[in-house]
Amino acid sequence: MPARRALITGITGQDGSYLAELLLDQGYEVVGMIRRSSTLNFERIAHIQDRLILDPRAQGDLLDEASIIHVLREYRPSEVYNLAAQSFVQTSFAQPVLTGETTALGVTRVLDAIRIVDPEIRFYQASSSEMFGKVVEVPQRESTPFYPRSPYGVAKLYGHWITVNYRESYGLHASSGILFNHESPRRGLEFVTRKITHAVARIKHGLQDKLALGNLDAQRDWGFAGDYVRAMWLMLQQDEPSDFVVSTNETHAVREFCDIAFSRAGLKWEDHVEIDERFFRPAEVDLLVGDSAKARDVLGWTPEVDFASLVEMMVDADIDALAHQTR
Repeated sequence: MPARRALITGITGQDGSYLAELLLDQGYEVVGMIRRSSTLNFERIAHIQDRLILDPRAQGDLLDEASIIHVLREYRPSEVYNLAAQSFVQTSFAQPVLTGETTALGVTRVLDAIRIVDPEIRFYQASSSEMFGKVVEVPQRESTPFYPRSPYGVAKLYGHWITVNYRESYGLHASSGILFNHESPRRGLEFVTRKITHAVARIKHGLQDKLALGNLDAQRDWGFAGDYVRAMWLMLQQDEPSDFVVSTNETHAVREFCDIAFSRAGLKWEDHVEIDERFFRPAEVDLLVGDSAKARDVLGWTPEVDFASLVEMMVDADIDALAHQTR
């Protein structure tokens, strides 16, 4: 029996790398759709790069539907995971149009390419808890009304609803995972969690002394990215497509993240953290906490890494990485 083939957009990102690992372990052939660029960063997938299909025929771009159609026709995947996006909230305020083109309309281009090439392809869309934004109920579940508070959240909401629309209009097996914040040692340095753990490592190694942060009272539902990609895969194994909140169902403040991170390195966060108003958002999202009961009941999914273990994992990885760099 030939191996199942999956296509991942955004394979070089945090989630793409963990998902690629999971699919390879499940016996898939994994194709990574790569944007043509003069500077490609394969750091997160370097350890599995020789097991992936990353050739020039897989070059595609969410801004160009014809290129996506070409990749689908070339590789004929049975599953497509759309993880590519302009995914940083702060950047979306500075680049709202680009965010809309990639994070919103990019989803339409992938869905339409699937409709044209092979409507039997199963599709996963990476939706986001940022769609809830100024929350109208706590916790947030699949039925909670959306109120996005950033161009990123608005773009993700478009991507979410266009996925529903193509599912209902064309009968596609298209599911969205409304993922709450998920982190790992592979998280980009622009995200507050990795910004904190990387700074802790630098302070521990004597490379800096202060860390500037914004709103320490912002609360998030933080989980481990490696756990969350399992939920993505499980969604496409169901007989019927649907949308699922994926979360730990716990909330923690940035302040608590700092406390655990600095304590892991034997430091006190109060001695090093400074508040800088430049890092406050024009419209803040203060409290996000999910209710993933549907994912747990229907998919049989549960997170395995708790909050403190996640923070300590990230701190340990950054301290170890810097230790190797400074030798």
